Amino acid sequence: MADRCFRITVVAACPFPARRGTPIRVERLTEAFQDLGNDVELVTYHIGQDEYPMAFPIHRVFGELKPGTIAPGPTVAKLMRYDPAMVRLLKRRLLARPPDLIYAHHFEGLLVALAARGRRMVPIVYDAHTMLASELPTYQSGPMKAASCRFGAFLDRALPSRADHVVTVTEDIRTALVERHGFDPDKVTVAMNGVEVDEFAPILRDEVEPNTLVYTGTLSRYQGFGDLLTSFSIARETCPQLRLKVYTNGDFDSLGRQAEALGIRGSIDVEPDTFQDLPDRLARGAIAVLPRSVCDGIPQKLLNYMAAGMPVVAYRGSAKVIEHEANGLVAENGDTEAFAQYILRLVNDPENAERLGANARDKVLGTMNWQAAARTCQGVFDRIVSS
Repeated sequence: MADRCFRITVVAACPFPARRGTPIRVERLTEAFQDLGNDVELVTYHIGQDEYPMAFPIHRVFGELKPGTIAPGPTVAKLMRYDPAMVRLLKRRLLARPPDLIYAHHFEGLLVALAARGRRMVPIVYDAHTMLASELPTYQSGPMKAASCRFGAFLDRALPSRADHVVTVTEDIRTALVERHGFDPDKVTVAMNGVEVDEFAPILRDEVEPNTLVYTGTLSRYQGFGDLLTSFSIARETCPQLRLKVYTNGDFDSLGRQAEALGIRGSIDVEPDTFQDLPDRLARGAIAVLPRSVCDGIPQKLLNYMAAGMPVVAYRGSAKVIEHEANGLVAENGDTEAFAQYILRLVNDPENAERLGANARDKVLGTMNWQAAARTCQGVFDRIVSS
């Protein structure tokens, strides 16, 4: 219980709940705020993957939950319909229940919060999951990539500066805001993601299936799954018994055609991604793979892999809390040959692989939890909310 508690309105312009990075951070951090004794409510979209009891009230645009999901990134539906509806809903909530502060996740949540707050003297804390200069180009191709990078850099400077404080998911984002965009260091705080310790702590890696690679989560272009397929095909030339298990709710059709062209589709198993099954699946997988090269934030799947004690092969851009050779193996971004060779190293040396996985598990379970992140945020609230 915190010494001083607050009335908090959390804003999340995303599907909720959903098993991917942003919605998971929204859910777990909001729960942890509530556990500290704060009075918390959430304003979010009407779309989500599952409905189950939450410790805090949820207010959705267009009323009840509609089962489903939305692809990451900007879409016409979000910008022209869902987000304006969220502004109207948030205005109503601010009148019905005036909060001590608004906690806005991601850029769209910040835009909604700024528009709804108007001239009210309510502090806004912006939770920065990424930088748009690097994220927006991943949704574009050709000449639009450079233009979207420039536009993203403009937004990275202009929008977060309008919040009263910025909480970042990683030190990388904090450094970019302070050093590249001139933000006051005292107004930018790092609160990294946590893991569901209760779910992963009981895992025993006593039934590992040899030669199995595991990937979980979305298949959006920025995840680098195409590079993973290339590396997997290279590794299979040396170790034909390798299998890649993909647990996702995304559309595998186009990637499946790429796998067919590489001659590896028959070695790939694709199954729906559910959190209930995740600990058991990770316990049985021999190696976890993380092929994302561009990542300002921290992939939640990485923390899950590490908490499960899995040896991880990752590209440097998303490795974040991996120390090469100490608790995982890190390839340079886009080096598909090196990525493949690291897979083979772990396959051929399972004892070292499990050592790396055990070290990863110790690091994550010992230091990264949602309660610690919430306490960091609570210190921010104490500073910015008038007594």
